[in-house]
Amino acid sequence: MNNNNTTMKKILILFAVALFVLACKTEPKDYVTLSGKITNVNEFKKITIQNREGYSKEITVNDDGTFKDTLKVVEGPYNFNDGNESGIIYLKNDNVTSFTLDTKSFDETLKFKGDDADKNNFAVANALLQEKFITEDIFSKSESEFDQTFEDLKNAYSELKNENKTIDAGFFEPIEKSFEGMYKSYKTYHNNKIALLKEFPKGKPSPSFENYENHKGGTTSLADLRGKYVYVDVWATWCGPCKREIPSLKKVEEQYHGKDIEFVSISVDDERRSGSAEKANEAWRTMVTEKELGGTQLFSDKAWQSDFIQSYKITGIPRFILIDPNGNIVSADAPRPSNPKLIELFNELNI
Repeated sequence: MNNNNTTMKKILILFAVALFVLACKTEPKDYVTLSGKITNVNEFKKITIQNREGYSKEITVNDDGTFKDTLKVVEGPYNFNDGNESGIIYLKNDNVTSFTLDTKSFDETLKFKGDDADKNNFAVANALLQEKFITEDIFSKSESEFDQTFEDLKNAYSELKNENKTIDAGFFEPIEKSFEGMYKSYKTYHNNKIALLKEFPKGKPSPSFENYENHKGGTTSLADLRGKYVYVDVWATWCGPCKREIPSLKKVEEQYHGKDIEFVSISVDDERRSGSAEKANEAWRTMVTEKELGGTQLFSDKAWQSDFIQSYKITGIPRFILIDPNGNIVSADAPRPSNPKLIELFNELNI
């Protein structure tokens, strides 16, 4: 009897162990677990995960910068942004992935841990390479210099790829396909910029604007600003790159306060994005007030169809234009406030 009990006990133990092993062998999860911490979290307190196929999900960021959520995804690269800057993240269901970053130095501090961290960290390194080679300066270079810059970037990418041989080859295919598309896109932009400079050479009379609504009251025309250099910022409240230039623009305005230059911002907010002309105007007025924007803040009379916008062939924003005291063009595509080249240009003109 005792032998039977012992045998039965052994059987029960083995059965329990088998059940435990089976329980541990769970099916792969149909979602990815994403977590992390953001230092110097911005006002938005959220990150958005998106891809080109239309997937989009917002993740709330806590006051201390931490976040955690699950996402059901199709394996591949996704864009994530915190409202100001963006990066690339590789996601796959059943993965547990985390990252940390400091918003004051986004790409330089972005670090991934967990599943596929090697792929994600490669994407970060590749983004830093592109930032190094693709700057505003390349668009003022000759065609051969422009092509050489991309050839140098391609060689640097190959070196980085060789340093990451453990990553499967299929991961690189969409990146390299995207690279070719990026080159063609920037090449078109470069050619258009060269054509723009030829059409609007330095010294040519500038297209004008008349009676644009002034945020401070009344209206303002370009002719009212004769006698000073005029640095024009064409922007809109919904434009992310435009808003990223605001801090730099404020600094430049402060640096040149009282000098021989007027800073003019022209909004092209329109009813197509805002729902009505009245809402577009309200959005402009609200942001100028809330962001305490300086300089001369104007609202274009017909948004994108305004004569000034059409005459300068502006199809993308932000766009910056510098006009001399006599109303002639200095640059139809001037450097952005964040670009040190702008101050160099001001110095050349003894402003």
